[in-house]
Amino acid sequence: MSRYDSRTGDSTSYRDRRSDSGFGGTSAYGSSGSHLSSKKDNDGNESPRKLDLDGLTPFEKNFYVESPAVAAMTDTEVEEYRKLREITVEGKDIPKPVKSFRDVGFPDYVLEEIKKAGFTEPTPIQSQGWPMAMKGRDLIGIAETGSGKTISYLLPAIVHVNAQPILAPGDGPIVLVLAPTRELAVQIQQEASKFGSSSKIKSTCIYGGVPKGPQVRDLQKGVEIVIATPGRLIDMMESNNTNLRRVTYLVLDEADRMLDMGFDPQIRKIVSHIRPDRQTLYWSATWPKEVEQLSKKFLYNPYKVIIGSSDLKANRAIRQIVDVISESQKYNKLVKLLEDIMDGSRILVFLDTKKGCDQITRQLRMDGWPALSIHGDKSQAERDWVLSEFRSGKSPIMTATDVAARGLDVKDVKYVINYDFPGSLEDYVHRIGRTGRAGAKGTAYTFFTVANARFAKELINILEEAGQKVSPELASMGRSTAPPPPGLGGFRDRGSRRGWS
Repeated sequence: MSRYDSRTGDSTSYRDRRSDSGFGGTSAYGSSGSHLSSKKDNDGNESPRKLDLDGLTPFEKNFYVESPAVAAMTDTEVEEYRKLREITVEGKDIPKPVKSFRDVGFPDYVLEEIKKAGFTEPTPIQSQGWPMAMKGRDLIGIAETGSGKTISYLLPAIVHVNAQPILAPGDGPIVLVLAPTRELAVQIQQEASKFGSSSKIKSTCIYGGVPKGPQVRDLQKGVEIVIATPGRLIDMMESNNTNLRRVTYLVLDEADRMLDMGFDPQIRKIVSHIRPDRQTLYWSATWPKEVEQLSKKFLYNPYKVIIGSSDLKANRAIRQIVDVISESQKYNKLVKLLEDIMDGSRILVFLDTKKGCDQITRQLRMDGWPALSIHGDKSQAERDWVLSEFRSGKSPIMTATDVAARGLDVKDVKYVINYDFPGSLEDYVHRIGRTGRAGAKGTAYTFFTVANARFAKELINILEEAGQKVSPELASMGRSTAPPPPGLGGFRDRGSRRGWS
């Protein structure tokens, strides 16, 4: 049994979560609602341990014990393994990567859940990210979508929760995961429930667009893990339905997307209410300056792990086909494409606007295609139903705006079609990343018009990096146009609200 999994039965000490001890005892953190300072930046000078921690109970966050197999790896073997799996690391006292699940030191009940999920070996981000997270240090993880990063932070979170004092009435969560969209938040919570059930860890999902009642009841009952979108979480905090005094493990998932959607002020407000000696894990698929600057405000002496390159890149398991056509040719091209590829597999079609999404869906249905749409104007109940129909294969074609581009985790999406090219190369990479997940192959088709010409050069770079063919038409367009100016090819203007489409 791992040292962090041997807790006494004393309800005021550490909870044996596999027993039915329930909630009891008194809060280890008291009821003080003092406003806490955020950490110094990660190249700053002051350790969070020197900050004002008066009244805050010390907590344990380093649970990593290097296995004999990992300890036996020579520096040369470590270097070769990282090179083979395209792992780049930065930081002090970096732990060696692990090659098997047992090397991490997870408790048996966590290993059993991994086995049930059918995983055979850690992905690159898990191989290096797990020992980093288990050591209790802050962590920056940069990896493409579909790389297994959700499990990279959830399994150490479960170990972390199991080592903390039990929740008392009125306590908020121990683990807080911030996510940019409802869809991503819901999917993270599904994973948290699956892997946390064996140790009776409760989680809930807090997001807007639905009645608050059920979410409030979950928070009042007490949950160890909260997955939330920033706006609804602040609403819950301001109405005194939860507090963040117990949070010692903070995750910012898809930080680049949250900043792109203008959540910077909300994130800063939320983090200011969390104790400064927390462990913070900061996940992003890209590493633009805005994301880097925010990390320096919240993280102290972090590890940094990059899978592949920190430059924008696409998953190599995805075949990318870009057709240069006119706007008027798009619908006929879509129908012809569906006739060629429709075999009952799931097909995700992305459009720029809600109106366009509805129009194309309506036209497809009139032409006899089993299509449904999802976007920000749909009620949460309708969005859930559409996703359910798509997942089950009853409606194998789903049109969507970028609300579904990140976080949407539907198994066996075989094809992604970019009917409209997105407003940034980051969104392109994330859209096509809905296929080719978890080791599967996929194909992405993109309709590219002269209106998108400013993205041609950078798109060609992404295609070439992934070993894809570049059509003569696209190559010609790339030679004759300059790359998009700052703010067009990368992050959208902060005043834009297209992320809500």
